[in-house]
Amino acid sequence: MSISPLIRFGTSTWTYEGWQGQVYHKLYAKSAFARESLGEYCQYLYNGEPLFRTVGNDSTFYRPPTANQLRRYLNQIPEDFEMCFKVWEEITIPSYARQERYGTKAGQPNPKFLDAALFNELVLAPYREAKFEPHAGPFIFEFQRHGMSLEEFCSRLDGFFSQVPKDFRYAVEIRNAGLLGADYHKVLETHGVAHVYNHWSYMPPLAEQHTRMETFTAPFTVLRLLTPLKISYEAAKKRAEPYDKIVGELPEMRRDTVELVKKAVVENRRAYVLVNNRAEGNAPITVEALVDQL
Repeated sequence: MSISPLIRFGTSTWTYEGWQGQVYHKLYAKSAFARESLGEYCQYLYNGEPLFRTVGNDSTFYRPPTANQLRRYLNQIPEDFEMCFKVWEEITIPSYARQERYGTKAGQPNPKFLDAALFNELVLAPYREAKFEPHAGPFIFEFQRHGMSLEEFCSRLDGFFSQVPKDFRYAVEIRNAGLLGADYHKVLETHGVAHVYNHWSYMPPLAEQHTRMETFTAPFTVLRLLTPLKISYEAAKKRAEPYDKIVGELPEMRRDTVELVKKAVVENRRAYVLVNNRAEGNAPITVEALVDQL
């Protein structure tokens, strides 16, 4: 029996050459794999039906896509497919980390943080130019752990979402568990923005996040299953590589995901579930297990 059309499963990205022989059976030149394999990803079947009706695009965290890139995606995806893009980090980091890639900006405050005009001009413009709107899933704003107070963060979020165009959908992913609660909930609900339920190293379990949020905040919800809880990204990576099999099931993560998705569907909300290899070792197998549980 098919699962509800309101539910879309996908992986954090499609660009894992380790899925050759599993998801991918065509041969790709190494330089062309990321560019050309999306079409085959979309055709992957489970129980005779396409398994993936969405996918995450993490690369857009580092730079916004060009209209030409988006057109290349359009040439490969089916009519009913949606892609969830991470928002460019220039919009979502309050200050630059002391990392080499930031050059002279390292350690400095970011003047572009939550700049709505810049977001519209540099992030959203290519989607409009490429006519990508029907295939755009929720844009994911990932906020790393930061030193802002709850009041300041909520105030900045409120100001930003008051100014952005309403013809796209937005979702916020936080890495500070202390922000979960009534004030954060109110800002998201006011603007019809979703909270991203993220199964990530130092966040509470998914069910506990929903307990603290009490209700969904938008007509859709997003779940990102990233790493096991209470272990670092580096440890999760080491545990999961080379991403060709399940290295350790996470029963609570699976159970909470299924329960949240069921709740969303009962309330007639769309649910986007994006799974990373680092959660259990092989994201497609995790997705298949979730479909079976549903």
